[in-house]
Amino acid sequence: MKEIAHRVGVSLSSVSHWVRDIQLTEDQCARLQSRNPAINGQVVAASNRRRALERRIAFQRSGRCQAQSKEVLHVAGCMLYWAEGAKSKNAVHFSNSDPAMVRYFVAFLREYFGVPDEAFRIWCNLFADHLDKQHEIEYFWLDLLQLPSACLCKSTVNVYSKHSQKKRRNRLPYGTVRVSVHSTEIVQQI
Repeated sequence: MKEIAHRVGVSLSSVSHWVRDIQLTEDQCARLQSRNPAINGQVVAASNRRRALERRIAFQRSGRCQAQSKEVLHVAGCMLYWAEGAKSKNAVHFSNSDPAMVRYFVAFLREYFGVPDEAFRIWCNLFADHLDKQHEIEYFWLDLLQLPSACLCKSTVNVYSKHSQKKRRNRLPYGTVRVSVHSTEIVQQI
């Protein structure tokens, strides 16, 4: 219709009024729908959603089978994630301030899912009194987890508010760290 309106030199609404009583055949309706990006996009999106759901269900089944083995590292790793992990469909996020706990969780991911070093991402959440040793703390976590510096993302430093009495001192000597691995398969198996 746009082409007709352009050729005739009238508005699209005028052409729409002129042709509104014309009945289209089923074939013509089908051809119009096949060229409609909105309808085609909805069909593709629905198909993608269905396939993604099927994949997630298969991953969950696999995880249930693995859990039945009752291996200590696997059970403990899953429990750590259920307690301290952020719940997401497509990524594993684990935050904590306890170095031993974080190291254990990373060992679980490496052992059971074969996660390579370059797939890990870590973020440090630090406090104002950590500011002068930010670099040292970031490298503490990298060394502890045996990860290259390319895995380190920008750290967050929480500054004191103007109303704070600035009494917080060294309660968490290394702040907190978040370890992330973007993998639908892993998170659904856990």
